[in-house]
Amino acid sequence: MTGEEPRRILIIKPSALGDIVLALPALSALRKSFPEARISWFVRPEFASLLEGHPYISDIILFDRRRLSKWWYSPDSFKSLRLLIKQLKAGEFDLVFDFQGLFRTGYFSWVTGCKRRFGNAQGRELAHLFYTDKISQDASSIHLVDYYLKMVAAAGAKAPSTLRYEGQAGEAEFKLPENAGATDLKVEFVLPRVKEAADSIKRILAQNNVPIEKYAVFVPGSAHKDKCWPRGRFAELAERIAERFGLAIVACGSAGEVNIVKEMKMLSRTPIVDLAGKTTLKELVELLRGARLVVSNDTGPGHIAAALGVPIVMIFGPTNPIRIMPYGRPECMAAREPYGRGTGIKSKDPRYSISEITVDEVFEKVFKQTKQR
Repeated sequence: MTGEEPRRILIIKPSALGDIVLALPALSALRKSFPEARISWFVRPEFASLLEGHPYISDIILFDRRRLSKWWYSPDSFKSLRLLIKQLKAGEFDLVFDFQGLFRTGYFSWVTGCKRRFGNAQGRELAHLFYTDKISQDASSIHLVDYYLKMVAAAGAKAPSTLRYEGQAGEAEFKLPENAGATDLKVEFVLPRVKEAADSIKRILAQNNVPIEKYAVFVPGSAHKDKCWPRGRFAELAERIAERFGLAIVACGSAGEVNIVKEMKMLSRTPIVDLAGKTTLKELVELLRGARLVVSNDTGPGHIAAALGVPIVMIFGPTNPIRIMPYGRPECMAAREPYGRGTGIKSKDPRYSISEITVDEVFEKVFKQTKQR
């Protein structure tokens, strides 16, 4: 960005949990590039606690989608929508980044009145019509981390001069354009430790006789059924990990995934501590931070663990792994033909069904990451 540095910046990324995590390196780049700027994040209430107290965020703007979706027949919802629009306009933002790329988020970027609004040139639902600066996602920025960094670099923010992605030929690198504000910054995920949540998790683990830092976390659920590895395979894997590495097995998930964890417990001969629906989001982060190992479907808690640098195996089905896999860590990915799916978000090809991934394949990746720890 030429001329005066931006004073107020807005990031629009209301959901989902894993995608919010993947946007954190772009936040880090913005904060380090514009240390005096006020950075706001537009997010849904159920994910806001992940960002509360973040050292790089100045304030959080809540987007209560469920409430606002009733605006056309509910006077209270219509009033809430008007107040949200008023709040966005009052922000007087110098830069707006829409990392969601949908019509509604594009619209909210537009109502801010900001003169520089960055978004995906291939945005869905005609979202690109709302942007002043349309950034293409191409073969050099397949991974969402790289793409979000490319977007903030286009606005003049400093970003890593060399980014990493996994292309069809395997791991590769590319350099940002010289005028994109590239530097030697590192890709940085910041998820600050919350002492109260960490203390709470220690108590919960103690109550369940789980030794600190000697446990594995399983994430067997997902909001999408086609992302769920069969429960029986999670159960078998739990038995093998407990026997081979002496780790206690803890399962986590949302309140809506309680039955998934119960079924996995019933199928396993090894004890599994069930914490599904029993932790706050901040407690979940601390649970994952202290894990010796995480095995997860492609879902939010898995992406949190990857961002924390914890040893992890993330199991992929029809979603394209190289777009969202643990960044720069191909050894953490269990997937069929991960480098041969092009740039698409999802495939209907039955070859990529998550049921094609075997227990042996996942255990091999677990073994390679755990044997020396």
